[in-house]
Amino acid sequence: MAGYRIDAQDLSYTRLNQLLRAAVAAGEKEIEIEHVLGQRFIADGLKGEVTITIHGVAGGDLGMFMSGPTCIVHGNAEHAPGNTMDAGMIVIHGSAGDAVAHSMRGGKIFVRDDIGYRGGIHMKEYNTKRPILVVGGSSRAFLGEYMAGGLIIVLGLGGKPAVEERGIGSGIHGGEIYLRGEVPSYLLGVGATEKPAGDDERERIAPYLREFAGLFGMDAGALLSEEYVRIAPASSRPFANTYTWE
Repeated sequence: MAGYRIDAQDLSYTRLNQLLRAAVAAGEKEIEIEHVLGQRFIADGLKGEVTITIHGVAGGDLGMFMSGPTCIVHGNAEHAPGNTMDAGMIVIHGSAGDAVAHSMRGGKIFVRDDIGYRGGIHMKEYNTKRPILVVGGSSRAFLGEYMAGGLIIVLGLGGKPAVEERGIGSGIHGGEIYLRGEVPSYLLGVGATEKPAGDDERERIAPYLREFAGLFGMDAGALLSEEYVRIAPASSRPFANTYTWE
């Protein structure tokens, strides 16, 4: 059981976050929030080693600017969990909305089921900071749009392809995307290239597949034995030819 509990029923997102911040400031390391129903900005900007367990539907921008904590959601999350997150981890035992990991610059996000449009848009990395997004289900269009760094893995579990809409990696100029199974070339966005993942690349994603399987009680061996496609930038300036130079 968590050491500190917050009942979010009938609380505004402002009051909920005031209580959460006060608990973290008081030194609580295990916080459980019950009856969450769309309250926004949970754990935004929080720092330190604290685990926040959320029961219900987390509202938009969960963990935005977060640097260190772990957020575990037993339910779904709305748009942009992990927006510009710096460090820490978000685990979602359900699905998430659009723009998951928007501009994320560090830490890890694991989503058991599906995500919406523009997952991983403008993810970036710097020196040793490399953001990770792993999705168990499928993603909608424009996965990894304008991606500047980091790693995205989409597994397509549950009978659906990892991605079946256009614009994968549109404008990608850094980082890499791995999709389980085959990817028709017409789904790729401008500036993206694809090839089967080789042994070195499979070894690179293996730790995150094991971590995903462990978090959600799945068979890591089955995931590791699958075939993956790697999508990466064709160049560091995918739209160079669209500008007029004098």
